[in-house]
Amino acid sequence: MADGTTEAAGHAAQSAGMPQLDFATFSNQIFWLVVTLVVIYLILSRVALPRIGAVLAERAGSISNDLAAAEDFRAKAAQAEKAYEQALTDARAEANRIVAATRAGIQADLAAEMARAEAVIAARSAESEKALAEIRDQAVASVTTVARDTAREIVAAFGITADGEAIDAAVDARVKG
Repeated sequence: MADGTTEAAGHAAQSAGMPQLDFATFSNQIFWLVVTLVVIYLILSRVALPRIGAVLAERAGSISNDLAAAEDFRAKAAQAEKAYEQALTDARAEANRIVAATRAGIQADLAAEMARAEAVIAARSAESEKALAEIRDQAVASVTTVARDTAREIVAAFGITADGEAIDAAVDARVKG
């Protein structure tokens, strides 16, 4: 009978198909399924998920730090650009001031040189006029002398004896106009 029972049990297992679908072992299978799921849950909740959470928190922290640093650099770049623009504006204003000061200095030097040149020209012109007046006076004196001498010669050529003072007075009256 032992042979018959074993044979019947073996035949029953073969006829049932898959052992997982045997209703006699369902409670045992469910127990081990629950134990396995609890162990997997405990491993995931105690080990894997905290590590994943830490990695995610670390990434979020580094991303937020990088964003804050980028924003800080952007603010510094904007500040540097403003400082550059201000320095450029100041440099242009300083250059314009230097140009204006140089131009004013050149104009003042030019005006001084022009005044000096005009003074020299006026002095030379006065000297020239004085020299011309002297030459004119000498020419008039020479003409008067020549006219007196010529008048005496003409009067003598006519055979008239005339007084020298009368001839000089007549020539002086004619020269004066």
